[in-house]
Amino acid sequence: MKVRVQLLLVLLTLSVMATSAADVTGKWVAQMPGRDGGTQEITFALKMEGGKLTGTMSTGQREQTISEGQVSGDTISFAIVQSRGGTDFKTIYKGTVSGAEMKLTRTREGGRGGGGRGGQPQEIVAKKVG
Repeated sequence: MKVRVQLLLVLLTLSVMATSAADVTGKWVAQMPGRDGGTQEITFALKMEGGKLTGTMSTGQREQTISEGQVSGDTISFAIVQSRGGTDFKTIYKGTVSGAEMKLTRTREGGRGGGGRGGQPQEIVAKKVG
């Protein structure tokens, strides 16, 4: 009987560990496809508290605040909101984290008429550097 209880406790502990959120706190660097066919380096400075994610994204020229950040298990999502000419543009990042690698899909919302051009989703791979 004692062995069954111990085995049950071990299984419950492993289950809780498997469903806890990946710790993404730190600095992540990625190369993002640019408009001219080149790439642009972007840096994510992330901070996680519980399942809530905050931080900034920097392109070297400017720093933007991350909003709507969440981490659940190995799944991550957040948004960057920019205003240009009185119009808000939201870029949504969603993906997965595995160790020191974060694979994200970037999509845009907003623009003229509410739908905007949106563009095609872009795949980004970020590596943890700190």
